[in-house]
Amino acid sequence: MALPLLDYKLSTQNQRVASFGKADEDEDTPYIYRLEDAASNPEMEEVIWACYRQVFSEHQTLKFNRQAALESQLKNRAVTVRDFIRGLAKSERFYSQVVEVNDNYRLVEICLKRLLGRAPYNQDEKIAWSIKVATLGYYGFIDALLDSEEYTNAFGDFTVPYQRKRMEGRPFNLVTPRYGEDFQEKVGTVKTDWRFVVEKFYSRKFQERQLPEGDPRKFREIAASIAPKGNYAQSIRSSEIDYLNKVPYRGRR
Repeated sequence: MALPLLDYKLSTQNQRVASFGKADEDEDTPYIYRLEDAASNPEMEEVIWACYRQVFSEHQTLKFNRQAALESQLKNRAVTVRDFIRGLAKSERFYSQVVEVNDNYRLVEICLKRLLGRAPYNQDEKIAWSIKVATLGYYGFIDALLDSEEYTNAFGDFTVPYQRKRMEGRPFNLVTPRYGEDFQEKVGTVKTDWRFVVEKFYSRKFQERQLPEGDPRKFREIAASIAPKGNYAQSIRSSEIDYLNKVPYRGRR
């Protein structure tokens, strides 16, 4: 039995605020792609390209990310845009590029932005959806997002998801790399920038980690911190010692 989605507070975001006049008619307004508006093959290609850009966050459709079978089904109207988005999010390419290299919290943030068109409300929502990932698995999590009431009300079956009511800043797909900070530090700049390589492999801390267990050099700092400071004898020449003053004087009785 699947656990229900935990309750969380909905913070105020741009996409929750009603429009006033021409607020949505500026350069920040996204172009909405709908399947019913694609009457020709070029227009259908634009819809497909918009789906790839939204899901994979790429502004030039890469050949190795394309799903030829899904594209054919969409062109023949055998599947809806929602099903096409579902297929892209469940594809092997998306799994290897996004799912495998991020933790559940980061994955929830990316999927909410790319599939629901909005950022997470708060950390509570990330936790709630992360529980869905843990209980239903990744594919069940994608189904829960795409079959949700929010997705249905916002996009339905025939509209490509988009960032809803972006009022400022750059679009999500320009500022959300697929790798989290922890993964970037693990396999990103650390392996490509020579400054990080020098600092890593030639630092004293790294060299001490390479020493075998039991090597005294691994405990130099500990020994130095607890070593007592003894009082060493002064270096004095024998000719400088006044022996007569050191002999006690005994007078006559």
